[in-house]
Amino acid sequence: MKNAKIKKVNPVLKQIRTLETQVRKQKEKLALLRMKAPKELVSDYELTDGKKKIKLSQLFGDKNELILVHNMGSDCPYCTLWADGFNGFTKHLENRAAFVIENDDAPATQSKFARSRGWTFKFVSSEGSSLKTDLGFKEENNYFPGVSTFVKDKKGKIYRVASSYFGPGDNYCSIWDLFDLLPVSKPEWGPKFTY
Repeated sequence: MKNAKIKKVNPVLKQIRTLETQVRKQKEKLALLRMKAPKELVSDYELTDGKKKIKLSQLFGDKNELILVHNMGSDCPYCTLWADGFNGFTKHLENRAAFVIENDDAPATQSKFARSRGWTFKFVSSEGSSLKTDLGFKEENNYFPGVSTFVKDKKGKIYRVASSYFGPGDNYCSIWDLFDLLPVSKPEWGPKFTY
């Protein structure tokens, strides 16, 4: 019997695999912890879908769960980057839960910008509503992009069950992890509306 050659694993590669496993496990713990967090009863906010007033409860459609992305509007290239990514996942997201993006741009501005980007997801305007402020995504004139998830019970009450903020390197835009695989870090990179 010939001696089998034992392939040595590079210690850096081994460390990378170990950290990736730890990150995955931490994300699983975070998801479980979010499920244990208390639900927050929210108002049935009145928004606009570009044609008419629409209540938050109506955004659920035939689902009892809603993913609502809080977008900063058509002036933000980062929010546009996230929305471009969500556009590719829209059908998958909508198969699991209702999926809507809101910002407080005027509906006509939203519609024009969405068409220019080829977005297919549902968009609503929170202009004139306290939704963004009440949920912690606006303080005075400072906006924070992110996401809230909601459930609607059989009596029609709406509860926010989780929320998170968006930022460079987050889990809500798949390009960050792809960029991390490149050989040279480019921290000065930022998204543009056109390249």
